[in-house]
Amino acid sequence: MSFKGARMLANLTQEQVATSLGLSRTTVSMWESGESKPRTEKLVALARLYKCTVDDLLKDDEETQHKAV
Repeated sequence: MSFKGARMLANLTQEQVATSLGLSRTTVSMWESGESKPRTEKLVALARLYKCTVDDLLKDDEETQHKAV
């Protein structure tokens, strides 16, 4: 699941996620576009907010890397 996909399933906007985590909307956007990655503590917070596991959030990245090899 991608960060954007998880956010959309949780029915949240980037702004709502940013406000909940004390971040800028730009930071959330950068995570979703792959320009940067959230730190561990933010991954845990995202998983709680999106009601999924950290593994769920990271699966998309792992699957993409395996396809590229």
